Formats: sequence, structure tokens, C-alpha cells
Amino acid sequence: MPSMVQDKVVVITGAGSGIGREYALAFAAEGARVVVNDLGRTPDGGSAAEAVVHEIRQAGGEAVASVESVAQWDSAHRIVECALDQFGRIDTVINNAGIVRDRFFFKMSLEEWQAVVDVHLNGSFYVARAAAPYFKEQASGSYIHMTSTSGLIGNPGQANYAAAKMAVVGLSKSIALDMKRYNVRSNCIAPWAWTAMTASVPTDTPEAAARMEKLKLMEPRKIAPLAVYLASDAGAGVSGQIFGVRANEIYLFSQSRVIRSVHRSEGWTAETIAEHAIPAMQTSFYANTPSPELTTWDPI
Repeated sequence: MPSMVQDKVVVITGAGSGIGREYALAFAAEGARVVVNDLGRTPDGGSAAEAVVHEIRQAGGEAVASVESVAQWDSAHRIVECALDQFGRIDTVINNAGIVRDRFFFKMSLEEWQAVVDVHLNGSFYVARAAAPYFKEQASGSYIHMTSTSGLIGNPGQANYAAAKMAVVGLSKSIALDMKRYNVRSNCIAPWAWTAMTASVPTDTPEAAARMEKLKLMEPRKIAPLAVYLASDAGAGVSGQIFGVRANEIYLFSQSRVIRSVHRSEGWTAETIAEHAIPAMQTSFYANTPSPELTTWDPI
């Protein structure tokens, strides 16, 4: 039986290791032609992207390496041009490239803020925007963006990462709306997985160390099947959604909607807001709870 993504051309950023590498291997195994984009190096000093390409070719798949940065407009466009030059078209962009520069908000530097925003948010926009004219012209295409529960729910010490990952959700929704008429969809995946990036998160308390041990049980390869589905023709009717994958669980996340309202015919003052509006809505407030406290069960 033909694969769901047979002969599709997929650009995957940050594909030299971790979740991105698993995406690249999974898509190639399913017959897709893959652009493996990564700036990273292997332990022996080689190109991480080239190493993944070699692995794919050894298994009989088709892939080409791109060592361009997602964080600059021109180089991001060259990533997309690589797909066109090598394979003649582009069908899917997976915005997976990422870095962390964790620091409590009150200590975070401009450099730490800018570096994370440049890769996660600006990089996602640059690569997605580079592919948009081709998707529009061929009246098909799919975007898959990586978000995080650090943004969707919250996590201490990650203001830069959380802000960028929530902004990626807004970017994905806007793409889904703007490109709908051209048969192009856009979705987000929030992954739980043990990777080199998550391994760098500080574990300075016993509770944080215990959470990290649990995270080690969540394999990056478990994320890939959802991405393959979303890129396939079978996923053509799915757009503007936020999914999560945690071991063998797949989640659908809620999106912001009005849940309570209060009305006062003569209008509001600060005093009547304190007396009426806030007490009426307070039972619907969300607790200021970090992400790990909301997924307390063991991975399934």
C-alpha cells in the first residue's frame, strides 16, 4: 500500500537531532523526500544534518542537507530554495528548530531573550513565509509548528521560550486563516520528549529532577506519526489546531474563548469592578500553575 506521504517534499528545520531527526527518519521511511536543515555538529565535529541525510540514504530514502540558519530572512529562504532546487517542489514545512536560554525573568538578558525569539518565532515566520508563495501557487501545502506547554500553560524560568512558543500558536492560527482559500493548512504540536534541548533545563530541586527522570521515558520518535499524518492528504481537513504528544497519548488543546461575562447598564468604575465584576468571575479564574503540575500521571 502506498505511503500517506509518498513523494511529498518536506522541509524539517532543526532536524539534525532529537525530535527533528525522528521526523526526518519517519518521513523518509514513508517515502517522502526530505530537506534536513540543521546548523548543529556531531560529537566528532561533522555536520549533524549531513549525518541524518547519510542515515536516510543508507536506508534507501531520499534526503538532502541544508546548513542555513532559520533566524535570518535570506538564509531561511535558502532552506526552501534547497527543496525546490533538489526536488522541484515543496509540500510541507515543519518548523522544529529551537534553542533554550533558561533564566528567571528578573535575570534574563537582552541577548537571551533575542536569541530564543529569533530562532523560535522569527525563524518559524521566515521559513513559513518563504514557502507561502509556492503553496499558494500550487493550491496545496501544510505547515507544522512546534509549540510547548511552557507557553500554553506556563513554566518558571522560561519567559523567552514561553513567549515565543505562544506567539508561534498565534502565527499558526493566522496562517491557517490566511491560507485556507489556497487549500493550505497550519497546525501546532506541543511535544513531551527527552532531547538534548530538554536535557539542558536546570534540575536544581528534587522535584525538578524527578520530572526530568519522567521525561526521559518519553521518546522523540513517538511524536513523528502525528506529524506524518498532518502532512498527508488524509490530514487535509485539519487546520488551526494545537495537538500534544506525550509517549502514547495524543492531546487536543483548548484555545482561548470567552467563558464568563458580566454587564452593568450604566458602565463600570474601578470600584464597581472590585465589588461586582471580579467576584462574579473569580470562580472561573485559572490557577497560576506550571505545566508539570497539570500532567502528574506517568507517561502511558
